[in-house]
Parts: sequence; structure tokens; C-alpha cells
Amino acid sequence: MPAKTVLLTGSHGFTGRYVKEALQQAGYHVAGLVQHAPAENEVAADLADLPALCDAVNKIKPDYVIHLAAIAFVAHADQMALYRTNVFGTLNLLEALHRSGSPLQKVILASSANIYGNPPVSPVAEETAPAPVNHYAMSKLAMEHMARTWVDRLPILFTRPFNYTGAGQDDKFLIPKIIGHFLRKADHIKLGNLDVVREFNDVRMVAQAYVRLLTEGRPGDTVNLCTGRGHALLDVVETVSRLSGHTLRVEVDPQLVRANELKVLIGSPDKLQAALPDLPDYSLQDTLGWMLEA
Repeated sequence: MPAKTVLLTGSHGFTGRYVKEALQQAGYHVAGLVQHAPAENEVAADLADLPALCDAVNKIKPDYVIHLAAIAFVAHADQMALYRTNVFGTLNLLEALHRSGSPLQKVILASSANIYGNPPVSPVAEETAPAPVNHYAMSKLAMEHMARTWVDRLPILFTRPFNYTGAGQDDKFLIPKIIGHFLRKADHIKLGNLDVVREFNDVRMVAQAYVRLLTEGRPGDTVNLCTGRGHALLDVVETVSRLSGHTLRVEVDPQLVRANELKVLIGSPDKLQAALPDLPDYSLQDTLGWMLEA
């Protein structure tokens, strides 16, 4: 029996590289959707180009889709681009999938826990009312609402990942920035809001969740990708200091302080654990140690 084919958008991104590897290890054939010249097992199409997307889908004939391609940086300067890519790019993809007539078994759309804003309860369950406070979060919530108009035609499942990190993440993101300063043995680091608590989960767990949800998630459902473990930012710095044997001074840079920063964002993993009870579990120390060594 031939391997099932997964159309993976964002296959060259930080998350996509780990998801691709996990899919291949699970026996899937992975077809990456890329914007540049395609390599083997890739096809080129821009999310803004509906005819090209239709051609790509018809060529691949996927059994499953994992849609990771997005602008994922909260402080992205071009706010219009957030909506063009995250909302209308997803709309084009869903239109192309529908037009293809392929008997899709699951379409996973990556949303974000940022849609919850500063929630009144913690941990945050999937039923918590969204209250986005920035354009990135708003674009992801708008994507969800738009995509729900397709759930009668496509087997869509939504994921809401909480913060995660790992080796290879761009150092414009917080944890790689901290790791980089310790590896360079810098004497100080400039950070923004220090009074924040976040999950800092491991991308390897997240990748396994995407693979498993292809067959074990229910169409129409929404699932938090989280562990329910929150960490204060200064605790992260102290852990990296202990693991690396280096100390540095933390300075608050007013230019890095966001007025609408989310204070605490911790998810309820109940639904995820019920669906996938044996996901790999990495402690913060596991993840930070891996990043330091890598």
C-alpha cells in the first residue's frame, strides 16, 4: 500500500522542518509547498496565487494537509501583510483544496494561542473567549472564523500552539536570543517586559502532535498545543545561566517593552492529552540544554 501524501506548507520554516522529519519517520510521503524553485518532493506556489495553488494541489493530490505557512512574528512591521498571508493566503489554499475534489482525510490549520489575549482565567481551555490584542493574533482569529465557513466541505482541524522553541529557531525570537547571548558569553542582555509568564514548549513535541492529529484529531475540532507549564522569563535566564555556567546582567530596554504585552499565557492541555496521551514530554531544562548543545 503506497504511503499517504501530506501537503506541508511552510516546510522550510522552523516548525516545518521538524514536522517534515516527524512525518517521514511515521511513514508519510511529504510534499512541501514552497515559494522558491522547488527541490525534489516540493512544488512551487505562492499563497497569494490561487491558480498556481490549484495547479500545485492537483499535482500533489494530497491525502492530508498541514498548513503552517504564515507570518508568525508578533511584532512584524507590515500589518497588512499579516492579513494577506495569514487570512487570505489560507482562504486561497482552502479554495484550491476544495476545487481539486481530492478526498482529503484531514486539513490541519495552525492558529495561535495569542488569540486568547490576556485571558481572565488560567490555564486557558479551548472554550475561552478569544480577545486578541495585536494584529498577529487578530489575523489568526480572523483566519479561524474564515476557515470555519469551510468545515462543511473540508475536514478541518484547528491547532492553537502556545509558545514553543528549539534548535534552529530564528534569534529574533526570545529564547534563541537569550541562548545566543549565553553562547557568546555576553556580559549583558537587553530584554523587554520581564514580568511575563509563558509556556516554552519543545518544538519536537509540537511536531509529534501535528503528525498524530492527522489520524487521531476530529474534523471541526480546536486543540491547544500546550503542556500547561508556565515559566517566568527570569527563571528561563537563570536556567540557561546554570546550564551554561555563564552569568550576565539583564537590562530592560524601553524600546523592547510592548504596551499590550500578554502577561500570563498558559494553556489547558486536557483535550490534547485526551487525544494524544503519550506525546513526548520535554522539560524546560531538556529543551534549553538541547539548544545550548546544538
